[in-house]
Amino acid sequence: MSRLLVTGGAGFIGSNFVHHVMEHSDDEVVVLDKMTYAGNAASLEGLPESRFTFVRGDICDRELVDRLVSGVDAVVHFAAESHNDNSLANPEPFITTNLYGTFALLEAVRKHDVRYHHISTDEVYGDLELDDPEKFHETTPYKPSSPYSASKAGSDLLVRAWARSFGVRATLSNCSNNYGPRQHVEKFIPRQITNVIDGIRPKLYGQGLNVRDWIHVDDHNAAVLLILERGEIGQTYLIGANGEQDNKTVIEKILTLMGQPADAYDHVNDRPGHDMRYAIDASRLREELGWEPTYKDFDAGLAATVEWYRANEGWWRPQKAAVEAKYAAQGQ
Repeated sequence: MSRLLVTGGAGFIGSNFVHHVMEHSDDEVVVLDKMTYAGNAASLEGLPESRFTFVRGDICDRELVDRLVSGVDAVVHFAAESHNDNSLANPEPFITTNLYGTFALLEAVRKHDVRYHHISTDEVYGDLELDDPEKFHETTPYKPSSPYSASKAGSDLLVRAWARSFGVRATLSNCSNNYGPRQHVEKFIPRQITNVIDGIRPKLYGQGLNVRDWIHVDDHNAAVLLILERGEIGQTYLIGANGEQDNKTVIEKILTLMGQPADAYDHVNDRPGHDMRYAIDASRLREELGWEPTYKDFDAGLAATVEWYRANEGWWRPQKAAVEAKYAAQGQ
């Protein structure tokens, strides 16, 4: 049995990872989460107390991080400020959490010789043209567009440096856009779903031609656990499920799934510096580790996600009014 420290384990991807570990292993999990607006205690309900411990705290707290890392076999680092719009409004928390927080964890795992896996994003690579035949791969040069993606790029480079210079037993993964249960309603897919539930017309940035490579959160987390168990130390793995869809198509699919006219949405001002297209080449993950997504059909995964939000209104309802007020103030 292993004991894992999961940072950001009350957030969207992190909480789903904790549930995945509980269902697919005998590991014990310690969650460290600052419980900012993105953390939700309800996302961790129902976990077995014999294998699960929650600690409220900041990854920038060096003393706390050192104490927790000293008692585990591996760290899986999800904790991050991760919303592009928020990073444009105030970059400082992104620099503090994503850079200094990663540094604090790296120093702790170096001191205690603990296995470390770092969760990152495909946004560190910038974007692709709509007609570009290429996809992102492990050696694609970094070209971040926003304070968020720049801070994540910097954190990735810290991990690579600590692995090379200090022998930290680290792996990295850069994943495409996640969707699924327990995602904060400020994010694109749950915002549109919950708007339709509330009788509000969905909102589409610009013309909606921006393409994202969607992956269900359960498939992402299955890949992370596999990399943690079998990944080559020092290597980066890209995680993607060949789920490219433009934003306009995604909104129209949501509306159709929910019994509404496909054109029942409004265009709003585009995000500054909005990346045009992301696309992941996950060949290394598939060929070296044998990973395959369960949700190969985006439509099926999206339908399951719609049903989750319909069935779990008590989870997302407390967040909704504040999110819509913020977007309204921005004209979005």
